[in-house]
Amino acid sequence: MTAAVSSIYSNPALVATLNGAGGSSSAAKGAANTLSDVQSTFLKLLTTQLQNQDPTNPMDNAQMTTQLAEMSTAQGISNLNSTLNSLLSSYQSTQTLQAASLIGHQVLAEGNTLALSNSQAVGAVDLASLADTVKVQIMDANGQAVRTLDLGAQNAGLIGFSWDGKNDQGQVMADGSYTASVAAFSGASTVPATPLTLASVSSVSLTGGAVKVNASGLGQLYLSQIQQIF
Repeated sequence: MTAAVSSIYSNPALVATLNGAGGSSSAAKGAANTLSDVQSTFLKLLTTQLQNQDPTNPMDNAQMTTQLAEMSTAQGISNLNSTLNSLLSSYQSTQTLQAASLIGHQVLAEGNTLALSNSQAVGAVDLASLADTVKVQIMDANGQAVRTLDLGAQNAGLIGFSWDGKNDQGQVMADGSYTASVAAFSGASTVPATPLTLASVSSVSLTGGAVKVNASGLGQLYLSQIQQIF
């Protein structure tokens, strides 16, 4: 409460007027639970002060204008918060609908898992810049290297690759889960490269206000983590 309005309570006549108009002075000052309550109380106090001010020492116009501007600002902030909350709710609903449309689709996201099925597995690499040499090393569940794929020179961006399920000796490997690591170079310099996993989306969840999709082998993913959709 500003100094001009709070001065009302030092004037017994004003306090008595307020008591008659709307209850005790403590109620007038009391714990307003909403901005609307605060505004109503403020306007009541301001009106009473104007009605009972000393004609020889009237309330300063600039001070009254400042008080009104403060209340207007508070109302504006409250309205802005309501608008933002509404927009956030709408955005979350839109994201949920978008995510739900991914169920049954396959997506590419960061991960090093390769699922070998019927002697076929596919994955991808995200290159930060052009590379003269890109190699993908595939390892079994025990961490033993079974196959090295030479992808040659590649431009920056997403590069897909496939594996026929054979090791470096040409033997067919058992279906199951494997992992992949990537090594990329431009001359003698290492090029940042991120392995990507192809996974199926089984469901969508809304956790803590965030929309996530559940992808096989990758767990929960934010929509921003998905690189491609198939």
